[in-house]
Amino acid sequence: MKYLVMIQGTQADYEAMRGKASPGAPAWSEKELQAMYAFMQSVNDDLSESGEYVEGQGLAEPALARHVTSGKDGRPVITDGPYGETKEVLAGFWILDCENLERVTEIAARITQCPVPEGSTEYPVVIRPILDGGGDV
Repeated sequence: MKYLVMIQGTQADYEAMRGKASPGAPAWSEKELQAMYAFMQSVNDDLSESGEYVEGQGLAEPALARHVTSGKDGRPVITDGPYGETKEVLAGFWILDCENLERVTEIAARITQCPVPEGSTEYPVVIRPILDGGGDV
């Protein structure tokens, strides 16, 4: 079964990775960034080796996002990010093909162990089963 495994973050987290601290998002050192990248690469390598890795990507910061909605007149309304009403956003994801929910939960638990600077906000790792073509899980 395929699962979408999501990690969350905020614009402040992206800025912290560039060295700009704020409450709940302490500035990252180069050493801390390298440790995080190495950890994530290790996860990806292990998932590739086990055959469970389908796809995975980190996403650009919310400030580079764009929302497109339908206006009252039916014309598109385009809003550039970041968005004050949205705090946590999807920061990255994996699509994994795992035997069962217990296995993907083990992987998510490992992801929560990614090194971050002391005082960083902890976000949940979210697992969502991907529906097969017929709407079944």
